[in-house]
Amino acid sequence: MFTDEMHTAPPATGNHQPPRSRQTQLPEAALPGSLTNVGEDGSTATIPRFTAETFKRDALAGVITGLMAIPLTVGICLMSEYPVQVGLATVLAACVISFICYLFKPGNHIGVPGVAAGLAPILAMGIHQFGTENMPWLIFLTSVFQAIVWRYDLAKYILKAVPPFLIEGLLAGVGLKIAMKFVPYTYTTVTDATVEHAEVFWTGERGLVILCSAVGFVLFVYLYKRFKDTSPGVPYIAVIAGSIWLACYVKFPMLDITPMEFTLAWPLPDFSHITPMMHVQMVLYALMLMLIDVIEQVMSNAAIEQIDPLGRKSDSNNSLLVMWTANMASSFFGGMTNLDGLAKSQTNRMAGAVTKMSCLVVAAVIGVVLVFPAILEWLPEFSLAVLMIFTGWKMIAGLYHVAHQGPYAFGVAMFCGYLVFQLGIFEGLLAVLVLHSFITCVIYKHQQVPALAIFKKFIKLFSETHHPHSTSTMDVNECEHSGGLVYSSVVRLSNEKKNLDDFIADWEFGVNHHNIGSVVGTYDSEGLLWGTFAKDLRAGRYHIRRYFEHLFELEDVKVQFDTGETRQYHDIFIRSGSYIFSYRKKGITVRVPARYSFVCKKEKTGWYILEHHSSEFPS
Repeated sequence: MFTDEMHTAPPATGNHQPPRSRQTQLPEAALPGSLTNVGEDGSTATIPRFTAETFKRDALAGVITGLMAIPLTVGICLMSEYPVQVGLATVLAACVISFICYLFKPGNHIGVPGVAAGLAPILAMGIHQFGTENMPWLIFLTSVFQAIVWRYDLAKYILKAVPPFLIEGLLAGVGLKIAMKFVPYTYTTVTDATVEHAEVFWTGERGLVILCSAVGFVLFVYLYKRFKDTSPGVPYIAVIAGSIWLACYVKFPMLDITPMEFTLAWPLPDFSHITPMMHVQMVLYALMLMLIDVIEQVMSNAAIEQIDPLGRKSDSNNSLLVMWTANMASSFFGGMTNLDGLAKSQTNRMAGAVTKMSCLVVAAVIGVVLVFPAILEWLPEFSLAVLMIFTGWKMIAGLYHVAHQGPYAFGVAMFCGYLVFQLGIFEGLLAVLVLHSFITCVIYKHQQVPALAIFKKFIKLFSETHHPHSTSTMDVNECEHSGGLVYSSVVRLSNEKKNLDDFIADWEFGVNHHNIGSVVGTYDSEGLLWGTFAKDLRAGRYHIRRYFEHLFELEDVKVQFDTGETRQYHDIFIRSGSYIFSYRKKGITVRVPARYSFVCKKEKTGWYILEHHSSEFPS
């Protein structure tokens, strides 16, 4: 709750100072999971700290996340045509290595590594093209390229070279491949495995399998929407547990696990059967695996940072260290590639994880299944199909975010997904990259931009001259003549459906109805807030959300605008004026007059608050 600090005016003296205004502080209850180490140069680094409380939370989260990760890993192994035990061993090794690296070079704090669904079709294609015996060498090559990216911090250049909307399109095509791969599992019956040519497709047995698959999918979607923000592991565990229970009374095709022995060996290819051309193909294939792995890891890292319970920063380059180390280790036992999965990490966070200690518990849970693989034979195939079809759909649904980037990005992403589905991952991505480059050059030429200027734009894209104060909506550069800073807004298409008054009214409506999602959504992802009742500056939506969470703890808190005046500078709008906050305390209405300044910008997706300053009027 709020703690009021009342200040009285000092006595009149020769050195009279104006009375201080009443301030209200927003305390934040920090969980014991990290310490901030300040270096001599003023730099800060978050280091892990383990206590009995964090261990208890991490242990529970690890068990829940491990139970959710097992069926997902099994489904991805079936898609990639890898043995299930190999996939589980890959996750186990990655979790242990992730924890060890966390002790020295923390990447993110609650991410859980595992085999990536987006890479499953690529690995399956690799097996078909190069053979199972050569896959360890391919994974080793991939890890070497990832180590080079990590060593020279090249991830930022890769992200600049490949637009994010193309990756979303690629993942959509892969998601469609995954969904189509598992559709037959939703209607395959036990009889199909014994009868080569069934005369009648629609039978009572098949109808029952289809019905169970449909009910399982609907149940999963319902539970996912119901618990995705609180307990995202619930739908996975519920569908798997329900299908196992149902299989005790109804015969379904069950998962078949072939026993295998793990052997450690140098990840060398079969040189007697590899031609020079195949060597070149394997190098190109490894580069493609590296590219997708790195981009997905960096994107996942950014998302994991946003959901961190303590608001800790992530280091993407340290996460790449974990990834290539785990990939190199897995190549010695024929394992798969790995990265921090967002679904598992979200489950881990919602289950209460605070540190990477939860990864050790996930590894322990998976280790039990590796020791007793017969447990997996209790799983009906249709339940795995439900999980994987939903996973594929979520990858396809990523195009929804691209739609907000404009018709061009959406159209190219759709075309990329189509080519990936029809031609293949490498061929589709390469073709669309060439097309995107050609269209960009045509647009520049149409705008009569000289070839030298186009080349300079290309060079600047990969330069590191961006000022640290620059944001996604504001460029900051040094003036060549004066040496000062020049601030310029990033030009984007405007949304004409709403004016500034409507936007401010939306913010007011959200506050008065305590709709925290609506209020926080009005701020830019890197926006700044100095709240009326706060003594510190809030940067980013996570910390802004924390402010409003505490603000809405006040009884019947409301805001009413009084005065306001707007100034416009190109596409930057500054609204300044006064408003009145009110809330009830012990049955009495407390009114807090305050002044405000909103710095707003209109983008193609609507209005956003870049900076918001508010303070009480002096007493």
